[in-house]
Amino acid sequence: MSYRAWLQCIKGCEQQFSVFEVIYRCPRCGDLLDVQHDVAALKDRSAAAWIQLFEERMRRNTWPYGSGVWGKKEWVMPFLRDENIVSMYEGGTNLFWADRYGKQVGVEDLWVKQCGNSHTGSFKDLGMTVLVSVVKQMIADGRPIQAVACASTGDTSAALASYCAAAGIPAIVLLPRNKVSPAQLVQPLANGALVLSLDTDFDGCMRVVQAITSDNTIYLANSMNSLRLEGQKTVAIELVQQFDWGVPDWVVIPGGNLGNVSALGKGFLMMRDIGLIQKLPRIAVAQAENANPLYRSYLKGFQEFEPVTAKKTLASAIQIGDPVSVGRAIRILERFDGVVEQASEQELADESARADRTGMFNCPHTGVALAAFKKLVDRGVIEKRSRVVVVSTAHGLKFAEQKAAYHMGELADVRPSDPNLPFELPADVDRVKDAIRTFADRLAAA
Repeated sequence: MSYRAWLQCIKGCEQQFSVFEVIYRCPRCGDLLDVQHDVAALKDRSAAAWIQLFEERMRRNTWPYGSGVWGKKEWVMPFLRDENIVSMYEGGTNLFWADRYGKQVGVEDLWVKQCGNSHTGSFKDLGMTVLVSVVKQMIADGRPIQAVACASTGDTSAALASYCAAAGIPAIVLLPRNKVSPAQLVQPLANGALVLSLDTDFDGCMRVVQAITSDNTIYLANSMNSLRLEGQKTVAIELVQQFDWGVPDWVVIPGGNLGNVSALGKGFLMMRDIGLIQKLPRIAVAQAENANPLYRSYLKGFQEFEPVTAKKTLASAIQIGDPVSVGRAIRILERFDGVVEQASEQELADESARADRTGMFNCPHTGVALAAFKKLVDRGVIEKRSRVVVVSTAHGLKFAEQKAAYHMGELADVRPSDPNLPFELPADVDRVKDAIRTFADRLAAA
């Protein structure tokens, strides 16, 4: 069966464009484009047959279908030639049953989708494998693309640099100076990207990268490029697959540039339209209080949206005041009976640390999602009997310095609720035994 995909305006303007065309906005109305699929053709194969195919491919070694993204190739980029696919075996990440943490909050059927357990340590790999693969095919077919560029708060730049390095394509990364962790900064440097550290915030970097990519020889890799969303939507498909094709009641997603919200919503809608699922989950978007334009719009019923100047937040990847994908995200929230909640710096730091004590080791953006989730449970918006999935976007090792600073009480405007510091002792057996007893007594009293 031959399947089709094309670019089309998210507002429904009729003109269609090839996914291999260098275009990011509708020339008629200026809004973003989206990848559309020939759903009627996809429905020629039954839902049961799709499920069987996806199950047969999951985490296998037949190139490229063992990837969590490319195992759904027909739903992502069906006509891409396999020799141009740039894959790091992304996806297939753990759906972690957060049993102990969930019991503390009061929701025992709580799961955390560990998207940070990926090649570069974040969910951004899922979208970048698609974008860089398409660019590789464009170059192979004679398109004069010299480099791929992105603005980033860390994770996008890491994914772009890694996949471009594997493909042999130059990468250009624009980062806000002194606003990314050392672990995030070193990734594009190590992978050979041109790293430009600009004296601005993410929104400023985004303005610059849009200007330089108006030259069509430099390809834009930010999430306003809808190719990224095609990879990221597989998170929705994958977590449903991990529930034996059952749909959770709620999905909680950290929101910054808001591409992830749009992508997961798209994945759920595609499954429903093709018949793999019969219902949709509710979606909750979690924003940092210091960068909360979507939350403010939600309080006004989405009747208006005003960008904000994002303040510094521990959740640096979502420190975005003017999200590119806000229109997409609002449409998804309206279709999924969605809600938006925010988390303060104290709340996100404490909840991240609390989850760590139950075996997790997530990024601060996941801390935002967990804090928002807890607030929604406390208010009764999320019922305690619900099956809930929290999307974890990056690995905590990218923020190890921040986690250490929390326990040492060195984070500005944050007071650790339950710090855990090492005991510094002489090499004395009795002193060590005393420390163990003290530790056991503290655990017993908790």
